[in-house]
Amino acid sequence: MENTKKNLSYDKQLYVENTERLRQILSALPPFIRLFFRAIEPQTTAKTRISYSYDLRVFFRFLIEQKKCGKDDLLSLEVTDLDKVTSLDLEEYMEYLKTYSSKEDETLKINTEQGLRRKLASLKSFYHYYYKHEMIKTDPTVKLELPKLHKKEIIRLDPNEVAELLDLVEHGGDQLTGMKKVYYEKNKVRNLAIITLLLGTGIRVSECVGLDITDIDFDNDRIRIIRKGSKEDFVYFGEEVREALQNYLAQREQIKTMEGHENALFLSIRKRRITIQGIEDLVKDYASMVTTLKHITPHKLRSTFGTNLYRETDDIYLVAEVLGHNDINTTKRHYAATDEYRKRQAAKIVKLRKA
Repeated sequence: MENTKKNLSYDKQLYVENTERLRQILSALPPFIRLFFRAIEPQTTAKTRISYSYDLRVFFRFLIEQKKCGKDDLLSLEVTDLDKVTSLDLEEYMEYLKTYSSKEDETLKINTEQGLRRKLASLKSFYHYYYKHEMIKTDPTVKLELPKLHKKEIIRLDPNEVAELLDLVEHGGDQLTGMKKVYYEKNKVRNLAIITLLLGTGIRVSECVGLDITDIDFDNDRIRIIRKGSKEDFVYFGEEVREALQNYLAQREQIKTMEGHENALFLSIRKRRITIQGIEDLVKDYASMVTTLKHITPHKLRSTFGTNLYRETDDIYLVAEVLGHNDINTTKRHYAATDEYRKRQAAKIVKLRKA
């Protein structure tokens, strides 16, 4: 019997949905690009390929709008039209990307240096594939350098802000009345479990959303998660996370879910698996009451965990392993900046005169 979507695990459902979404996008793009997407499939996730398709769609629209290839619509573009694009055209394209109008939702799109870098990287991979297979004669992207990324300070919660956030989730409704009080109490245990789990393990919001009840192992104080690339991993948790999860599970067992969501750990108010957007909104709402100077997202809670772990252990390799980074350089880029904290602490240790 064939599996329906509701019988698939969350990560498999997500894979099917992303694959269907990618096919829908590609159906409105030049047919020759399917060769490229088939070639990169073994090395990329469906989500990454969707990002590539969005980036290339913007590029093709630029070619048509700016009359760079002599074609009037996306589907009429041919692989040989890529040879008509010069390095000067691509420089113009990079300028175009800084701000342009989206045809999908008629909104103004603004790309920062990171967005520009990603779109140019997508284009470089795209051109390289066709040039390598001798389907085009030139590759104008080789003359373009990726925009330099300026280091940004890691946004994270300070220890006092972490404590304040958890206190707010646990006791923020004490003074509420009426329906606000009812809504708060109904979701308090779930919300505290989610935020405690994110702060106490550093898992990604997508990994949190994908958790099933059976993924929790209290015998070993760990959870089973699916990392990027569908890689299975185990993440261990401490006493505070254990208590928050146990309290929530006692409540979760009493909830009758919508069909197809029986195994989901965290549920929305509609008794379906909670979404990434749902957790992002939850974190944003509570964090905005703790600090107005920092834009706190679930990823910033992950950064908070990573920073605290690095400060406590001074082991960048352990941080990389716990966070599920495939490349240690990714971890170094994100958390080596916390060495400034150690430098400040060192300055306080050396005493020039005894009191």
